[in-house]
Amino acid sequence: MKKYLLHQLLSWYRALLTPRVIEERMLLLLKQGGISKWFSGIGQEAIAVGATSALAEDEYILPLHRNLGVFTTRGLPLDRLFSQFMGKERGYTSGRDRSFHFTSLEDHIVGMISHLGPHFCTALGLALAAKQRGQKKVVLAIGGDGMTSQGDFHEALNVASVWKLPVLFLIENNGYALSTPTSEQYACTHLSERSAAYGMPGERIDGNDFFAVFEVVSRLKKEMLRDPHPVLLECQTFRVRGHEEASGVKYVPPALIEEWQERDPLLRFEERLRQFPSVRDEDLREIRQEIAGEVERALERALSDSPPQVSQHREEQGVFAARRHPAVKPPSPKNEEKELRYVDAIREGLFQCMEEDPELLLMGQDVAEYGGVFKTSENFVERFGRERIRNTPLCESAIIGSTVGLALEKVPSVVELQFADFASTGFTQIVNNLAKMHYRTGEPMPVVLRMPCGAGVGAGPFHSQTNESWFLHAPGLKVAYPSSAADAKGMLVTSIRDPNPVMFFEHKLLYRRARAAVPSEIYETPPTAKLLSEGEDLTCITYGLGVHWMQEFAERHPELSITILDLRWLAPLDLPAIQNAVASTGRVLVCHEASTFGGFGGELSALIGEHCFSDLDAPVRRCGSLTTPVPFQRELEQAYLASARLEQTIEELLSY
Repeated sequence: MKKYLLHQLLSWYRALLTPRVIEERMLLLLKQGGISKWFSGIGQEAIAVGATSALAEDEYILPLHRNLGVFTTRGLPLDRLFSQFMGKERGYTSGRDRSFHFTSLEDHIVGMISHLGPHFCTALGLALAAKQRGQKKVVLAIGGDGMTSQGDFHEALNVASVWKLPVLFLIENNGYALSTPTSEQYACTHLSERSAAYGMPGERIDGNDFFAVFEVVSRLKKEMLRDPHPVLLECQTFRVRGHEEASGVKYVPPALIEEWQERDPLLRFEERLRQFPSVRDEDLREIRQEIAGEVERALERALSDSPPQVSQHREEQGVFAARRHPAVKPPSPKNEEKELRYVDAIREGLFQCMEEDPELLLMGQDVAEYGGVFKTSENFVERFGRERIRNTPLCESAIIGSTVGLALEKVPSVVELQFADFASTGFTQIVNNLAKMHYRTGEPMPVVLRMPCGAGVGAGPFHSQTNESWFLHAPGLKVAYPSSAADAKGMLVTSIRDPNPVMFFEHKLLYRRARAAVPSEIYETPPTAKLLSEGEDLTCITYGLGVHWMQEFAERHPELSITILDLRWLAPLDLPAIQNAVASTGRVLVCHEASTFGGFGGELSALIGEHCFSDLDAPVRRCGSLTTPVPFQRELEQAYLASARLEQTIEELLSY
């Protein structure tokens, strides 16, 4: 047993006791209706306090909802912490999220989301950012035994091991995931045994012993910095109260609770203190009273805080981060042009952005030496190196989750999804973590997810979807969908320079078929729709491959005068351009490649009905693809696509 000076022990005792005193007060406040929910960590304080005490203040910690000791040990102001619990304006999220679902970058704490596992992936990005900058730091990510059953847990461990990231994955094995015992969560003897499968060290310790936690984390940190690698640390503990207070503990044998209450980390620490003759029980009571006084004063201040302002404008403005340079920079008049294919325009825009920002990372499956399956990053490794052009394991969720951590450290990233269809395996990270992060934290999220999409190439049900509508319903995501080579380059540059996450759809059929004169220098395309033609008979509002279908239709029917509006950006949407296009003819066709039912055309039709009803001479017509998966066989695929019904739909619209 190591020896420590009394003043150090008393400092740790205060750190260990503080969350206990706060919790006891919060439980009383919960009964009084002052807070709406509480997840108790009573009896588990040694893990949060011991691990936090072992780290430097500028090393990131990603805690869960039972880790109050992380926040108090890092010294967050108690009154503001209590305001967070109460949903007050001065809380860390100003009422937008609850309890410990918040981030404080100045304290190097990144909050959780309710899906539990995703923050392990966020930890990857924080560690990668430090590694890219040559900083020697570890990242601590804390999870429960239940979340080790989630895919994000396994993906995070795999990526951390492959990339040799110094992330300490700490598992609080507390007996139950809500009411499900560990015997129904995993079949191995100990969770720490899983580390071997990922090629990383794993250890198991007594999580109710402050000194065991502090000393093991201190040792592991030194080892991880000397030779960067991740570690899986299982801390054996027990949850003596309910998952949250309303759950209760009727499913737990009373004798088991009593057994663990006897192993209370505070009682064990006090026994250590009593080995000093100068320490009296009266001294320990005085420390508790001092902390209780601090808690009451902070609580009084928090109770007097104002509730959050209720403002639709403020809430909607909080979804996206503002550009640092609001003005979009289009090509200069002197910018020479050259004819490029759509795929080459994307490659050039990405290359120029990589040159412009030395911290910008490109990640994805096969993007390094192979150049990506569509060759959009061919020869990038020779210019930018393997550290910036990163091949990834087949772990879409972990890689997308890592971009959140990178963004919190102001490192922008581009992820190439091999096919847009594969975004489904990272869906939680996209719509619940990445999309909501700015709204919850105020931090920009400069992330671009490139989405090779679309049918017409005989790729079948799993490589042909155009799934933009999945993401248009998730506030916080911008959605770009270029139809031309010139827009593909300029819109990609705009997206990479944007401080918000952008879903960037690239149609595979256009990669090598669409050509245009493209400015050679770097430039941006503004986030507005583009009027391609003006007419009097019919307005078509479309995007992506639909633009080409309509242009081909117009060439086949020179007798018709057609307004064609290319939306380009689906979120945020250029409503004024839509209104002007509708007013020009009064007959509107909304055309897109995705299935008609549930497609973006329904939203566009509703908006036109709400805002442009007086300009309409006929009901808005939609022309989308069949409501089936995308078939493989050529004739079936052609019959599936919206283009198969375009002529008939327009004829019906014009004859109304």
